[in-house]
Amino acid sequence: MEQSDWLAARFEEHRGHLRAVAYRMLGSVTEADDAVQDAWVRVSRAGASEVENLGGWLTTIVARVCLNMLRARQVMQAGSTVHVPDPIVSAESTPGPEDEALLADSVGLALLVVLDTLAPAERLVFVLHDMFALPFEDIAPLVGRTPTAARQLASRARRRLQGADVQPDTDVPRQRVAVDAFFAAARNGDFDALVGLLHPEATLRIDTGASRPGVSMELHGADAVAKQTLKGFTSILNRPAIEVRPILVNGAAGAILLQNGEPLSVIGFVVVDGKVVEMDAVADAERVRHLVPAAEH
Repeated sequence: MEQSDWLAARFEEHRGHLRAVAYRMLGSVTEADDAVQDAWVRVSRAGASEVENLGGWLTTIVARVCLNMLRARQVMQAGSTVHVPDPIVSAESTPGPEDEALLADSVGLALLVVLDTLAPAERLVFVLHDMFALPFEDIAPLVGRTPTAARQLASRARRRLQGADVQPDTDVPRQRVAVDAFFAAARNGDFDALVGLLHPEATLRIDTGASRPGVSMELHGADAVAKQTLKGFTSILNRPAIEVRPILVNGAAGAILLQNGEPLSVIGFVVVDGKVVEMDAVADAERVRHLVPAAEH
């Protein structure tokens, strides 16, 4: 086998893992795929004949690409409003094979939202060490730090993330009961029922994208979330052309809103002890169409 063919075959063996690393680094499916492709271009040019740990080497290359993308994004998004990372959307039965690696260890949308608040170097160190168990000695050169300094970056990231990685109910049917009850209360305009279904410190994030500036929002507290639901959601749910279709969002109960069969928004839920703790909605129709598999609409 030619060296180039051998390298291409080995890269494909690692592609699922590399996509998972890039997705956690970037919170974007499209950008994760771009990062993996960029890494392949670099790898194919450099060759790997003298590399002992191919998997670790490929991981660090993808991580370096992602770090550059995060730094560029930080400049472009300075002062921007609410952003909800790309959800991984799948049918309720089971995620597709390409999504399984992305969802390994059940990385939730809520955690990705908080990862977005980290500085690029903090995010890289946390993802590579805490999620993928790379040693600090291998991570440190990527961020231009000593292993000790890299360890400190990881500790700082953990403090920032403390309490953010909410563990939802593991029983998806139980989650679905709460989600269905939420949509029923919203459709009926029942404020008291909504408040009863929401955790007292519930969070709602709505990302409408650049096409609708000023509409994205983040709200906290059951009363505020319930009021916004009645204000911006009840009338939409009662339109004849609207369908609420149950799906999995990052492995948890969620929904797609469709109008005349076309997806409008994807909503992920975090349900704990039967209460909705968090709702994250991507309501940019163009972006949603790229996120939702064709089979889902």
